[in-house]
Amino acid sequence: MKPTLVLVGRPNVGKSTLFNRLTRTRDALVADMPGLTRDRHYGHGKLGDRPYLVVDTGGFEPLAKDGILHEMARQTEQAVAEADAIVFMVDGRAGITPQDKEIAKKLRRNPRPVVVAVNKAEGMERGVAAAEFHTLGLGEPLAISAAHGDGVRALLEQALAHFPEEEAAEAEDERAASLKVAIVGRPNVGKSTMINALLGEERMIAFDQPGTTRDAIGVDFERGGRRYMLIDTAGLRRKGRVFEAIEKFSVIKTLQSIEGANVVVLVLDARQDISDQDAHIAGFVIESGRALVIAVNKWDGLDAYRRSQIKSALEARLRFLDFADFHYVSALKGLGLNLVFRSVDAAYRAATADLSTPRLTRVLIDAAARQTPPRNGIFRPKLRYAHQGGRNPPVIVIHGNALDKLSDAYSRYLERAFRDAFRLKGTPLRIQYNTSDNPFAERKPAERSRRRPRGEAARGAVGRQGAPKTDSAKAGKVVKVAAKAVSGESGKFAKSPESGIGKPRRAHR
Repeated sequence: MKPTLVLVGRPNVGKSTLFNRLTRTRDALVADMPGLTRDRHYGHGKLGDRPYLVVDTGGFEPLAKDGILHEMARQTEQAVAEADAIVFMVDGRAGITPQDKEIAKKLRRNPRPVVVAVNKAEGMERGVAAAEFHTLGLGEPLAISAAHGDGVRALLEQALAHFPEEEAAEAEDERAASLKVAIVGRPNVGKSTMINALLGEERMIAFDQPGTTRDAIGVDFERGGRRYMLIDTAGLRRKGRVFEAIEKFSVIKTLQSIEGANVVVLVLDARQDISDQDAHIAGFVIESGRALVIAVNKWDGLDAYRRSQIKSALEARLRFLDFADFHYVSALKGLGLNLVFRSVDAAYRAATADLSTPRLTRVLIDAAARQTPPRNGIFRPKLRYAHQGGRNPPVIVIHGNALDKLSDAYSRYLERAFRDAFRLKGTPLRIQYNTSDNPFAERKPAERSRRRPRGEAARGAVGRQGAPKTDSAKAGKVVKVAAKAVSGESGKFAKSPESGIGKPRRAHR
């Protein structure tokens, strides 16, 4: 197994900065503010070919007896109990403090190896920066700079020196195969409590105070023979109520966790009204294309009237989430969580399903036969065939003519038809239209006339030479001649006053 290195120290000595340096990531929030990190944060790193596990902890307050500081101290003590080696970080510019001495007293009783890292030693003589920390009685201190990377390699080599290299090299990273599940929601809806109930331990700080979780913390665990990574996130408040810079960074980390997850569990508070913020969070999940499961927490203790009110509000405000499964749970008592994970697995299967082209086309043709696309002006869209264009979320590409004239209502009708046929429950579905172009649309009128079909050209020639005379045309000509004769306009006949019938006129000499 990988050796586990735990970073311990008082607040604001640079533990999260060193964590990001060792893992070569930016997973931990870093700011010039004490007490930013609260929960344990796990990461993976390598020294050459030797992998290791590193744990970032909150600022250690060993004398705290209650409140959030006491919960943070409990988390640090639990991390120390799981450690293979401990990196005790101190501030080289501030020197030894009474708090450092209290932490050193606790670490001297621990049987695990401890390495003292004197941080913020850039620009200082290393021997001078580390001199006074010999009094901690924890061995030779090493002067480093977590921000610039000075002395970090030497620190790692000393911390890993107690573990055989061949054993560390045999460890394998299985995080890539884990199903990532992000737990999101408004502040204080029970996200951390739900993760603790699933893990069966106090892994996250669950405190009756909004904003307890500030960072996105990933936790690996196995359930039913399958590996998962649960991601606890900070609560998302309305944009107008976010003022502190730290909370803005927390919101960014939460949104990044949603985009990087395979499935998102949206936690709602049954004892509060369903707000617009809940709908906004769900809307962002759908825009990101993530599979979604809804967990209505704190369901225990509600009477039948309140439960009916909540269900009515869900139908009214979250009607656009009709594709997702809704579960009514109690994270504190562990009720209904098994059903949540069944829906998580089903949503992930739907999001990554293979949709065959022949079956998609048959479903499309059947849907068009039941309900013909409505005409738009002089155009009626024609649906030809469909195929899959992507996964997670599923993308269905439909080909045809005049598809840009399809209405939104008909697109929703097609989406329901595909969902019912393939049982795509719990995942957004995107439909993309590819319309065939008219090859003659951009040609000039003269070009089209020069390239008319042969039959049309023949008809035009006949029209220019004169159409053949028909019987009706001949009859019309005979009538005209007779009329001229009767009126005396003909040169061959003349009128007779007696009979009114024309006689042959005598020729004049």
